[in-house]
Amino acid sequence: MSPRRPLSLAAVLGLLTTLLAAPAAVAAADPPFRDPALPLETRVGDLLGRLTLDEKISLLHQSQEAIPRLGVPYHKNGTEALHGVAWSNDHKNGWTQTLARGTVFPQAVGLASTWDPELVRKVGSAVGDEVRGHNSADPVVWGTQVWAPVVNLLRDPRWGRNEEGYSEDPLLTGAISTAYGKGLQGDDPFYLKTAPVLKHYLANNNEYRRSLTSSNLPPRVKHEYDEMAFKPAIASGAATGVMGSYNLVNGRPNTVNPDLGGLVRSWTGKTLYNVSDAWAPHALTDPEHYFDNETEAFAATLKAGIDSFTVDDDKPATMTALIKDALAKGLLAESDIDRSIRNALSIRFRLGHFDPDGGPYARIGKDVIDSPAHRRLNRETAGRAMVLLKNSAGTLPLDPKRTRKVAVIGPLHDTLLSDWYGGTMPYKVTPLDGIRTRLGSGADVTGAAALDRVAFKDVASGRYITVTGTADPVRATAATQAGASKFDVTDWTDGVSTLRDTGTGKLLTGNWGTFLANSDTPGGWFVQQQFRQERQPDGTYLIQYAGYEVNESWWSIPEHYVTVAADGTLGMGAKADAARFAKEVLTSGARTAADQARAADAAVVVVGSDPFVAGRENHDRTGLALGESQQDLIAAVTKANPNTVVVLEDGYPTTMPKVQDKVGTLLWTTHAGAETGNALADVIFGDTGPGGRLTQTWYRSEDGLPDILDYDITKTGHTYLYYKGSPLYPFGHGLSYTTFAYRGLTLSSRTVDPGGTVTATVQVTNTGRRAGDEVVQLYTHQRTSRVTQPVRQLRAFQRVHLDPGGTKTVTLTFKAADLALWDVTRGRWTVEKSAHDLMVGSSSGAVRQRTTLDVRGEKIPPRDLFRPTRAADFDDYAGVELVDETKASGDAVGRTGAGDWIAFKDVALRAGATGVSAGVAATAAGRIEVRLGSPTGRVLGTLQVPATGGVYSYRTVTASLARAGGIHDLYLVFTGDLRVKDLTLTE
Repeated sequence: MSPRRPLSLAAVLGLLTTLLAAPAAVAAADPPFRDPALPLETRVGDLLGRLTLDEKISLLHQSQEAIPRLGVPYHKNGTEALHGVAWSNDHKNGWTQTLARGTVFPQAVGLASTWDPELVRKVGSAVGDEVRGHNSADPVVWGTQVWAPVVNLLRDPRWGRNEEGYSEDPLLTGAISTAYGKGLQGDDPFYLKTAPVLKHYLANNNEYRRSLTSSNLPPRVKHEYDEMAFKPAIASGAATGVMGSYNLVNGRPNTVNPDLGGLVRSWTGKTLYNVSDAWAPHALTDPEHYFDNETEAFAATLKAGIDSFTVDDDKPATMTALIKDALAKGLLAESDIDRSIRNALSIRFRLGHFDPDGGPYARIGKDVIDSPAHRRLNRETAGRAMVLLKNSAGTLPLDPKRTRKVAVIGPLHDTLLSDWYGGTMPYKVTPLDGIRTRLGSGADVTGAAALDRVAFKDVASGRYITVTGTADPVRATAATQAGASKFDVTDWTDGVSTLRDTGTGKLLTGNWGTFLANSDTPGGWFVQQQFRQERQPDGTYLIQYAGYEVNESWWSIPEHYVTVAADGTLGMGAKADAARFAKEVLTSGARTAADQARAADAAVVVVGSDPFVAGRENHDRTGLALGESQQDLIAAVTKANPNTVVVLEDGYPTTMPKVQDKVGTLLWTTHAGAETGNALADVIFGDTGPGGRLTQTWYRSEDGLPDILDYDITKTGHTYLYYKGSPLYPFGHGLSYTTFAYRGLTLSSRTVDPGGTVTATVQVTNTGRRAGDEVVQLYTHQRTSRVTQPVRQLRAFQRVHLDPGGTKTVTLTFKAADLALWDVTRGRWTVEKSAHDLMVGSSSGAVRQRTTLDVRGEKIPPRDLFRPTRAADFDDYAGVELVDETKASGDAVGRTGAGDWIAFKDVALRAGATGVSAGVAATAAGRIEVRLGSPTGRVLGTLQVPATGGVYSYRTVTASLARAGGIHDLYLVFTGDLRVKDLTLTE
């Protein structure tokens, strides 16, 4: 990514002159595509027929030049609008990023924490208005196709982009993304306020080597879990396309995932306009080496279902040459170009680009940006998103009449932070500001960051680290502590800190190897202000640089440590060469905090993360813990003043192992935008009751979490769906200032057919003395099944508000078809016959009422392997990975370790199978043993696999089998590096 620079006025005026003149040139001709009264298909066809081949190809690029002879204006895809208008790339100005200044709503995971789709729809509408407002001021920079929302499931809490997603649950993700998308689009039945594009298809939940790693998705996980995050918004018309992600799925890069042209488009009758992720088509040749040359890669991208190439900034020349080369070589036909251009034009027509008046949303002006209404909505949303995790001490809500002296303490007490996909806040109400305003002028509200101030002495030389100026290399040169630099240490999360020099006020920065103190905040595409302090057995410290570096491992984070040269200059090196430092604490943040808290009526400790530190795009976390110094701060304040509220402000699950049991009151919020302080004061003092709920499981630690690259949640037993352990906080958890009673759970019917609908009603009563919100959640569990079923799964929810003593009948509905599983034995959805537990409660771990539903589905018959069966449709496996059958389509099973296996359960062998055939590919000879009952069971036969000439060169091999009748489990046990695409038994 590039540094952000504003578009020059001259560039804007020159380009706008060209664009505004274009429609006038064709006004007299009045071609049919300019007539809004004509059907969309007619208008698209008319414009398409007028385009030359070169003009068509130009519309395949993200930066689409104007076509003056037809009055087609310039258009740029991809304004970022995840939780407000964030940024866009400038056309004709070096393709630099321009930050938006406007309403920054709570981070996406915070929006979902409201469990309030209607509120999220309003937020989406406000963001859509502000996109149009920016577009009205500068239509070149601010395009109206927006890349939002992110619907990747929050499968692993260590994902660096956790803040961008909604939930680990596909139903909740679908509900929130649909609401946000509908808001972005507007209410017009035809025209689009903006055109939302869902990110990032598919199974994109790790940043580690994201262009090289493959998310292995067995069919059930792919269909029941990952696809279900994307389908609702597409099926309901709340999104106009998807973005292909960088990663691979089952060995094939998502840039050429055939789902983009097939499955995803089958979910809707509307036209979709799919885009590549930035630069991803180039990655197909380097670093992925999936295609031998870029002509093949770009042709495959288009044929797979990507309509827009997000490559080469505003310079389409490379793409144009590659597309033309593909046409000349027969890799593409002009019909392939036309198909994608129809998709592009369909969306642009709906955006009003070719209407004389620009369509109904063209009237939205820049006055909507940061409007009073949006400020009010932002404050409401931030408050409704907050989750009360603990209140065992009963500290909250604070009484504003009795609490007149408050100490607001912590690294986030008087600052607000945004993230990579957040815009610029026009104003900021910090926690300190919000509490001061709420209590008024007569209160005594004090604030302190309470950071440790330290000096570092190089043990070998006896010299202290010293900063002499922002442009000078940092050196260990001071002979005494008095002459040394002092650093305020903010220990954020996952053990990663920032070090701010107190003399210059600047952060220590990696600067690609030569350290400077020249940064105001952590930021940029490569965040170089990140360090870990590693305590050694002798009490000294190694300082690890934890920022980014580009190297042959592809955007990796190598283990570089701070070294000290002979002249004292700090540099980077291997751990073996790291300098050892004595860390001398000059001022204890914990002691400062305790002193301030001790004299107050109440203390509010605001701790958490910096969205640019320890985890974000291109950078996963390794652990979940809040920084130790922040935990020490909490411990000191809690001990000094038992009337302490801990506010945890971050975008992902965070643990506090040192103080978890000591904290009596814990309130969680994401980085929630400009109104954070007001919203926090609203909740702390009881003007707004906390009603937010967690949208993912908070595990007790990272211990026991699977490899972040293991996507098979059914096998790892993770997310609330399959986790059987005791979480720190369960999915759906959140407390209130009042209590609620549930009674009278009833069903519309105790039995249901696969095509039926289930309606559950339950009485919810506010049994406390304060008004409050409850999120009523309905879960199901299937008691018997051919496959592993979730422990429980969310089927419906509703957020309700109740006054003290008030009762509401809550109606929750779902379709029996929602209970279907993907039957790998027949490659289709099926609803099994089974009893289901129906559970209603306040979280996945707090069931208040339950009943039973009998589903009159079917029993899945024994497997029939006598018909061709995809090897990837196994029932169980060990060691193998899923790979691409061909570069265009299909999944196969690949293995690399002796003894790896796949299993097919409940196989009907009839009177006895006598043979087996399999489609195999291998670069060297191997074998497949067919075993009965287990991986070490009786060998029925062995398939000898020859070298076939390559991993995509399949050959059918056969073997005889010892006769075994009845119903049994069959295992295929592998030796050699080979691939299997299908198998068939013979009799």
